[in-house]
Amino acid sequence: MKYISILSLMMLFVAVSCESLIEPKVYSILTDANAFQSKDDAIAAVNAAYSRLKQPSGSNDSWMYYAGFQVTITDLTTDAGHAKSGGDVGLMSDANWGPSNTYLAYAWQHQYKLVSDVNNALYYIPKIKALTDEEQAQFAGELKFLRALGYYDLTNAFGPVPLMTEDSVAKNIQNPDYEAKTPVTQVADINAKIISDLEYAAQNLPLNYTSSKIYKTNDVGRATKGSALALLCKLYMREKNWQKVVEISQQITDLKQYQLYPSYSELFAESNKWCSENIFSALSNNLVDATEMMNHFGPINHKEVTDRWQYFGIPWRFWNTFEKNDERREMFFYDYIGTDGLRYVQPPAGAVNPPAGYYYLPDVASKKYADPKGSTTYLDGHVFPIIRYADILLSRAEALNELTGPNAESIQLINQVKSRSKATLLGTAGTFTKETLRDAILQERGWEFFFECKRREDLIRMDKYQSMVNTYLSAIGKTPRIDINKHRYFPYPQAQVDINPNLSNTGR
Repeated sequence: MKYISILSLMMLFVAVSCESLIEPKVYSILTDANAFQSKDDAIAAVNAAYSRLKQPSGSNDSWMYYAGFQVTITDLTTDAGHAKSGGDVGLMSDANWGPSNTYLAYAWQHQYKLVSDVNNALYYIPKIKALTDEEQAQFAGELKFLRALGYYDLTNAFGPVPLMTEDSVAKNIQNPDYEAKTPVTQVADINAKIISDLEYAAQNLPLNYTSSKIYKTNDVGRATKGSALALLCKLYMREKNWQKVVEISQQITDLKQYQLYPSYSELFAESNKWCSENIFSALSNNLVDATEMMNHFGPINHKEVTDRWQYFGIPWRFWNTFEKNDERREMFFYDYIGTDGLRYVQPPAGAVNPPAGYYYLPDVASKKYADPKGSTTYLDGHVFPIIRYADILLSRAEALNELTGPNAESIQLINQVKSRSKATLLGTAGTFTKETLRDAILQERGWEFFFECKRREDLIRMDKYQSMVNTYLSAIGKTPRIDINKHRYFPYPQAQVDINPNLSNTGR
């Protein structure tokens, strides 16, 4: 009995000790009531929204929104992108996607994460009494620009989608409904919201941050007046409102903030974090917030850019359209001696088996996000350009051509972009029709913006998506699957359809 009593006391002591060990001491709790109190809290919320542009897909994965899933659903689904690997990314590359494709689910998820973070910040920041009116307008301008970007990407990819705003946050807080089935909003109505957000941003954001009263340093990656106008210009391009494109592109030029960077190759150097051509970009630093862009875009078995995967490549068929004098042609790893001593090259027409000492590349890797002079580590610090000044110049050239046909200004704008890369300049306006100049602009945009998430929307806008992608698929021995009536938008991700019956893929 004595031993039993001692054992019972010991067990009780252990139980009490364990209980004291597992009860943490709470020093503070973050709640709705105390989360947003200061200017620093507001800045943290705004910065968190920006971070979504590079948000990893999951644990230990730096495969991000821009340059990751966004490239997959845009460039890779056209004639200007190729994935030699199988799985869901291969299905996207072969235009054989479906509602269960992982990359569509990721795109939806990350685009809406951006929108959700913005909406929460727009709901809570106005409650911070310590902020001045100027600070409130600044933070709201940045956030509304980011929400507009999120909805621009969502409607490009999926068309009609649920429209959520800070009012949705307020409604959910006041009367939460965790089983709500949100209806979709038509693209025209979402466009109206995008325009409203961007007009507010353009009115309230500065030209730059060189002498900001709100931020302590020159925060070049933040949204500006030019960023808002540029995204508005892109929206009007999509909607073929050519007169608005002409007006807004002129406003952007009149800001006198932007010009083409002298060297195309140096524009994409990992060390070039910001320059006068950047209107809005997703910034990165290999020591602070690195990504793994080089892993996915870099060449296989290369001696300088080592241990990369060539996960994404440009089809040889597309690369062969570059003129030899065009410096953009040299932005690819098209002929090199590999770490195994083999010579990595394009296969000759009809060739399958390479001769001794050679390796036939299935596609060609780009240097755009795989700088031979850049990081040698697993993660890198490449910047991803979301809107460049070159895009505005070519957008204006296209809009002028659509309004008046071939004209001297359109030719001058296109040649301005061409001359930067030493490409052969276009002839006079009289040598073109509206249709042939449109084709020249499309080709120029392909050469200039490969792997910058532009190709799919360009092809759709110019009514070339079905014909050009099907021609490409046939040329590489794949089934020509594109039917613009079905493939103007991607199907809603199946997981979203399962929880919200308002998202129907019938007829999509």
